[in-house]
Amino acid sequence: MKIIVENHIPYIQGRLEPFASVEYLPYQAITPETVADADALIVRTRNRCDAALLSGSRCSFVGSATIGTDHIDIGYCKSRGIAVHNAPGCNAPAVAQYVISTIGRQLARDSESCDLSDITIGVIGVGHVGSIVARWAEEIGFKVLLNDPPRQRMESGFPGVTLDEIAREADIITFHTPFTTSGRDATLHLCNAGFIEKLRHCRLLINSARGPVTDTRAVLNGLESGRVGDVAIDCWENEPHIDSLLLDKAFVATPHIAGYSQEGKMRGTAMIIEALNAHFGINATVPAVSAPAQGACNVTLEQVVESYDPLADTAMLRAAPMQFEQLRNHYALRHEVE
Repeated sequence: MKIIVENHIPYIQGRLEPFASVEYLPYQAITPETVADADALIVRTRNRCDAALLSGSRCSFVGSATIGTDHIDIGYCKSRGIAVHNAPGCNAPAVAQYVISTIGRQLARDSESCDLSDITIGVIGVGHVGSIVARWAEEIGFKVLLNDPPRQRMESGFPGVTLDEIAREADIITFHTPFTTSGRDATLHLCNAGFIEKLRHCRLLINSARGPVTDTRAVLNGLESGRVGDVAIDCWENEPHIDSLLLDKAFVATPHIAGYSQEGKMRGTAMIIEALNAHFGINATVPAVSAPAQGACNVTLEQVVESYDPLADTAMLRAAPMQFEQLRNHYALRHEVE
């Protein structure tokens, strides 16, 4: 059996070798030619796993050690009998850490002694990440509004509000949706000119979901008009070719590393190895993670802010924006909130 692994996936080397021939390749080297004789492929988000990559291969398993699947043609894989597995929620506590720390540092910068209960946070997308963000925000003392139309349709008691209500009421807005381009819940440019126009007192807009969820031009116009006070951007349109003006104007600007914790990476690798074991009937060892996947309990704003400084990562990206991929691939993984 042959397995190809994208070489920046951590905590995996040595675990599969007792059961297979394993090649660790940079994502640019994962091509139809290198995949042709592979039985399994383990990637992150940079490889598009579709007919163009897989049609000439014997691959029966595609694993993505990340939360999303928008880089995988699920329909094609299903038609070919290729099992697809990702790692939903693996980095959720780390992304929540990024969001809450960013909020805390923005409040500290403005030196406000306001009651946190007077600040409303709008959470758009209440899945693995959004649920932790919302819970931590409530524990800290913020008022929280939730927007997640699929959950609202499926769960009769879900306390959801509309995007218009978020725009009208929220002081801080954070996006945690998947990236989809079609259907009633498509998220491509969910944050667009129309949404920005409806904002009433948005002091901070955060995108740590997927780059195309926010329309870069609309966000820049919002900053210029004053409808948006500050932005924090971890996921960019057209990355790694990011918008230099948005980089310059953002309060926080990071190279798609919001979910880059040691524990999150270990969870992602563990979930893919477990799926691989089940698919091929092997028994490769999985990383053991002690931190809870649902995030720490009873956090304080000070605790989260002290655990991670997104401004340091912002300075790093601003100093070398052309090295977006290198900064992301060689990021010093941090620890989650304990």
